[in-house]
Amino acid sequence: MSSKVYFTDMRCKIGVNLQDKLAMLIKKAGIDTIDFDGKFAAIKIHFGEPGNLAFLRPNFAKTVADAVKQRGGNPFLTDCNTLYPGRRKNALEHIDAAYENGFSPFSTGCNVIIADGLKGTDDVAIPTEGNEYCPAPKIGRAIADADVFISLAHFKGHEATGFGGALKNIGMGCGSRAGKMEMHCGGKPEINPDACRGCHQCAKQCANNGIEFIGGKAHINNDNCVGCGRCIGACNFDAIYNPNDSTNDELNCKMAEYAKAAVNGRPAIYINIVNQVSPCCDCHAENDAAIIPDVGMFASLDPVALDNACADACNAMPIISNSRLGEKPHTHGDHFTDSYPETNWRSCLEHAEKIGLGVQAYELITL
Repeated sequence: MSSKVYFTDMRCKIGVNLQDKLAMLIKKAGIDTIDFDGKFAAIKIHFGEPGNLAFLRPNFAKTVADAVKQRGGNPFLTDCNTLYPGRRKNALEHIDAAYENGFSPFSTGCNVIIADGLKGTDDVAIPTEGNEYCPAPKIGRAIADADVFISLAHFKGHEATGFGGALKNIGMGCGSRAGKMEMHCGGKPEINPDACRGCHQCAKQCANNGIEFIGGKAHINNDNCVGCGRCIGACNFDAIYNPNDSTNDELNCKMAEYAKAAVNGRPAIYINIVNQVSPCCDCHAENDAAIIPDVGMFASLDPVALDNACADACNAMPIISNSRLGEKPHTHGDHFTDSYPETNWRSCLEHAEKIGLGVQAYELITL
């Protein structure tokens, strides 16, 4: 069995814009099979950490919100607070960040609601049959309360999961702060003292006092560390590493289980915009150059098939030479693993299929 994935490129003839093409895409993908009449529709999106410019433009969100309203629904844009420090760690700062990046009710036609509340503690444990790691994922309450779920994701690289697409947007993004801790705690990093420069950049990125300094060198305080791995990306000298080879795979599996809990029992549609494919997540307060040219827009009623189709499409694209990927040896046969050899994005799709969230096989329909 395979699922249908719909695709349109980023080319536009005179008189037709990308928003027109997106509206056509989601109609073909099956948005009209969903009853929106009088329903609350959560549009899960990443608002982008201020300083990052690779996140999706608000125009895409407006197109989706308008489509919901045209069908009688009540849309809202939503995300959950972050586990790490930054400008999206509580609802007030998170909304300010969203507005700063252009996601206001005036630009998108709908309100912004931070799903897990002021401090990231407003969640609902959702028992989910078939889950192996997280039997009752902790989902932000506003998302759990919605009648319809829509994922609108920027498809890009990711330093822990290989790439971030629909499943990461849903799974990691819909987890409350406690949920994110549950997903990240498969293992804890270690520090090579010979490589540590004592610059304190890792400690600045730790929200849990998990790093202390002894003799000018960083050390992991295992009592406080939650295993989120943010310090790994913060170190410019590769002094911090993950000694547990299964950690990223376990994170991917937990993320798939959170995604299943977030959408289980509700009508849903999934959209991936594959442009500005930066090597790291939009959670960073910066973005590196894109690793491949823009691909296009994809939509499906199956998030697993959708992410698989997007990964295949990205891997078929040429590498941009002056990018992180262009500077790496190309030995793994796919762009995301070549960017981060310690990642294994396939483990997320495999586990998502195993627990019944969708199938990896797809039929690509080009519009």
